[in-house]
Amino acid sequence: MDAATTEPVPGIDVDRVTEWLTSNIDDATGPFDFDVIAGGHSNLTFGVTGTDGRRLVLRRPPLGHVLASAHDMGREHRVISGLAGTGVPVPEALGFCDDVEVNGAPFYVMAFVDGHVLRDATASATALDETARANASRSLVDTMAAIHAVDLDTAGLADLGRHEGYIARQLKRWYGQWNAGKTRELGAVDRVHDALAAQVPEQGPATIVHGDYRLDNCMVSGTGEVVAVLDWEICTLGDPLADVGLLQVYWTGPGDADSAWTGSATTPAGFWDRAQLAERYAQVSGRDLSQLGYYVAFAYWKLACILEGVYSRYLGGALGERDPAELEPFKLQVEAAASAAETHLEAL
Repeated sequence: MDAATTEPVPGIDVDRVTEWLTSNIDDATGPFDFDVIAGGHSNLTFGVTGTDGRRLVLRRPPLGHVLASAHDMGREHRVISGLAGTGVPVPEALGFCDDVEVNGAPFYVMAFVDGHVLRDATASATALDETARANASRSLVDTMAAIHAVDLDTAGLADLGRHEGYIARQLKRWYGQWNAGKTRELGAVDRVHDALAAQVPEQGPATIVHGDYRLDNCMVSGTGEVVAVLDWEICTLGDPLADVGLLQVYWTGPGDADSAWTGSATTPAGFWDRAQLAERYAQVSGRDLSQLGYYVAFAYWKLACILEGVYSRYLGGALGERDPAELEPFKLQVEAAASAAETHLEAL
């Protein structure tokens, strides 16, 4: 079997990465075939197939200008290494390269996990039957609770971040990003920021916070079990209810009202609705969700800030020359998220 990549692969220096893999990953047998699994404005993920058919996965930062702290490969590698052996399913971490001479940026390598990444309704309906969709709903919540239950000292992650003031730090960080990259004035973002900052709930003991926890950042089996949690790039320590609120924003069950997040993966019959997710999390974690509305408002606001950054970079040519009208959906999604944040705050 000849699995050598012959065409250039953006983001991979084939010769140097091949040499590094064969020297640093046990039993890695080159030459290798590299294919893009996931790209865009997030970290780039490549499938790596050796001549013996063994499959690996390589992660590196996106190409071009990025927020450096959100694309720390060493941090991401450290997190999945620390979570090995806990109740959190993660791919096995196999190696980390911090020598930018090898590939232009740090990268890490992990084991390949076989499963489904469900990014839209068609994928979910095809891969899972109704029973499996219900099981995926339960498993996603139980896995999130397992993340929040990890013993930080045992995992070697107690110093991953500050233990106090998570929401206040997040408000400062993302408002700074908003003001640095905003494409126009949007009063709702400013009003919601000020209101959120004035009523931050008291935070309990810090836990691991994934920061972008949703169905399509996990892999599931054919029966709906979560077999791997992916995309730990903005993971830190803080308030676990921030993950719960964000999942409410990312999730639209078959009986739920539409969200400002336009993902459709959880809309087919069989998936739970948002209220069922929250009820399950409260049950398995024992946490009080009486202030969940605050965290949902915060999640919508954070989403608006993140999407505005994406929209701004795309307007600036990150995708090449584009007609601004083609990017209008990003602008509208930012405005919808900001409006939803304000609506949820008013309902508190």
